[in-house]
Amino acid sequence: MFKKYLMPCLVILASLIGLLIGLSINKNSSSNNSQLGLFPLQNSSTLDETLMYIDAYYVDTINTDSITEQAIKQLTTSLDPHSEYIPAKDLQDFNSDFEGSFSGIGVQFSIQSDTVCVVGVVTGGPSEAAGVMNGDKIIMVDDSVFVGKNINNEKVMHTLRGEKGTKVKITVKREGTTEPLDYTITRGDIPVHSVLAKFIIGDNIGFIKVDKFSSTTYDEVFSALTELKAKGATSYILDLRSNPGGLMDQAIKICNEFLERGDVIVSAKGRQYPISMSAANGLGRFQNVPLAVLIDEFSASASEICAGAMQDNDRATIIGRRSFGKGLVQQVFNLKDNSAVKLTVARYYTPSGRCIQKPYKLGDQLDYYSELYERYEKGEIYNKDSIKEDSAVYKTKKGRIVHGGGGIMPDIFIGSDTSYFNTYYKTVINKNYTYQFAFHYTDKHRAELSAYTTWQKLDAYLSQQNIINQFVEYAKAKGVTPKSNELAQCGKEIERLLRAYIIRNMLNDEGFYPMYMKDDAVTKKAIEILN
Repeated sequence: MFKKYLMPCLVILASLIGLLIGLSINKNSSSNNSQLGLFPLQNSSTLDETLMYIDAYYVDTINTDSITEQAIKQLTTSLDPHSEYIPAKDLQDFNSDFEGSFSGIGVQFSIQSDTVCVVGVVTGGPSEAAGVMNGDKIIMVDDSVFVGKNINNEKVMHTLRGEKGTKVKITVKREGTTEPLDYTITRGDIPVHSVLAKFIIGDNIGFIKVDKFSSTTYDEVFSALTELKAKGATSYILDLRSNPGGLMDQAIKICNEFLERGDVIVSAKGRQYPISMSAANGLGRFQNVPLAVLIDEFSASASEICAGAMQDNDRATIIGRRSFGKGLVQQVFNLKDNSAVKLTVARYYTPSGRCIQKPYKLGDQLDYYSELYERYEKGEIYNKDSIKEDSAVYKTKKGRIVHGGGGIMPDIFIGSDTSYFNTYYKTVINKNYTYQFAFHYTDKHRAELSAYTTWQKLDAYLSQQNIINQFVEYAKAKGVTPKSNELAQCGKEIERLLRAYIIRNMLNDEGFYPMYMKDDAVTKKAIEILN
């Protein structure tokens, strides 16, 4: 704990000492600086000078670069909850989330029992070309053992990602083979998809699940819209639940596809940020299709721009729960040491003039993010009557009243279903036993599961395999047994989740979402409205 606060405290302490001794340091500093060759720049800041004196006079050798980094972290965390310092070592990973691709070997993995297990191989990626398969367990990397308690997600990504064209050797253990298999893989560009799934649901309704807003999101969404249209879609569901946002320009482009010429999409303004307003250009190819947008308490930023634009223009029905409430615009400024600061530079406003940013105090990130927990405590997640809306009134294009001050309130509220919540359910979910069981079941039965190439056929097969009883035995072996009527209450939901996970292990998200969403209450309501 002492080491954690040493560096920022040194900076603050040095400044305080300077204030206390005042004139005495002014009288002697010139001669001392001359002797030591210290001549502060005329426009240098107090922080620059303080660091110079620490570097020159402090009793022990101190890494001033480390002090500077700690000081910048303290500065940014004293601002709003979305401004932050990004160290050089983390900047590449930060950028890859928005660039639409990164360089690596092309596998999705899960760490099970201290072992890296391949749960998905990217189609057309380097690992698929080399022969890596779903279910492989990576036990060595470049002839070094790669299992154990020190293996974590960060270490795996740092090891397997790398510069395009470089090689990495992995050794895997595969079910059904006695000897380990070696693969030398040349790293390549791995696409990061924003659209997790696109499929027809209900009566000719196109369902599009958008995970985030990166540089390729508009292209992916437009491609999904046109593909589903070709398959007979005449209306659409845009699922933005748990979408944390991303690049605002991508949200604007997507909104443009649905809005009429002149319809305002979003505006933004800040102290040094030029007031800007984006409006639809009238060239959107889906201006007249019926549309529903799904949101929840984890939909933020660019997701809220989309939902707000559709709601204020009376263009779509917004269904779900109140969104997160992030109405701040960030800009990334690169620093000379290859680190960066992400600073809030403006606030954005929906077409009706709402700033949906929820209240916050400078430097108080704990209360800001714990507000989501308070929504659960107050019952808002389950009951609309528990929501206290902002008193400020705004009007949509057709005169409907909407409110700002803390997220987008859906047109149709669907509370979270807790009917199956009990001690057994919460225990197996929190301990991740459902996901673990699904992985082991898939690994053990991969040969017979491979015979089913669609989620419908695979789900039909799994429905006959008594999955829930097998899971109960699995959890029992780990010390968790359902009491009296607990399984009757939650068994159906657990089995739905187990089957969805197994389907995902075999058919990726394109199989998971159609199966899981067919019984989702929010999706059902959207289908009802669109029909």
